[in-house]
Amino acid sequence: MTVQSTRVGSRPRPAQLAELPPLQPGDRLSRVEFERRYHAHPEIKKAELIEGVVYMPTPTRFEKHSEPHARMITWLGVYVAETPGTRLADNATVRLDFENEVQPDALLRLEPELGGRSRITEDDYLEGPPELIVEIAASSAAYDLHDKRRVYARNGVQEYLAVQMYEGRLDWFALREGVYEPLTPDANGVLRSEVFPGLWLGPAAFWSGDLAAMLAVLQEGLATPEHAAFVARLQGQEAG
Repeated sequence: MTVQSTRVGSRPRPAQLAELPPLQPGDRLSRVEFERRYHAHPEIKKAELIEGVVYMPTPTRFEKHSEPHARMITWLGVYVAETPGTRLADNATVRLDFENEVQPDALLRLEPELGGRSRITEDDYLEGPPELIVEIAASSAAYDLHDKRRVYARNGVQEYLAVQMYEGRLDWFALREGVYEPLTPDANGVLRSEVFPGLWLGPAAFWSGDLAAMLAVLQEGLATPEHAAFVARLQGQEAG
């Protein structure tokens, strides 16, 4: 299985561009050929190679992607602001292994010295699995819920939050013994991260578009002793 999305590598020289066929959805390409054609077309903002097949997302819809994406980024950003040592990225290219490069909607990670398994490379890409990945999927039929999910689990992404917009379904998976299992909401319907203490999400607030309510739930998580202990541990590791 191959899932790749990349802007990595050298751009073809001008003399080579005319020789390259255009990048088209459905093309079956090697990773090297995919990168050559992708770099030849800077007007293409996102393309992915999944099991050797090129996928090029359609233009992004406002209510079905951009707006919920922004809510998630805001939610994660507030957590990062209150949790020194955590780092947030939006649409970053991630090299998971030799054959898999993805571009998730959002990710949350720790630096290696703080226990994280990803690192920033010399050419400013991310290598290795971040601790949490968030994807805004059109529906359960999207490859985010199938091919990417298997790749994330196999490469050790500890938590995967998948939002299925058409079904109105939000699944937060935790990796346990190499298999994703869904997190169970608490008595108030709140989902709580196992990797990032205090990262709480109220699905009802998310689906109603109530960002203030989302952040209120998050603030409850940030006020817990578990979050305070997590911050103290991260700061102790940084000092060490």
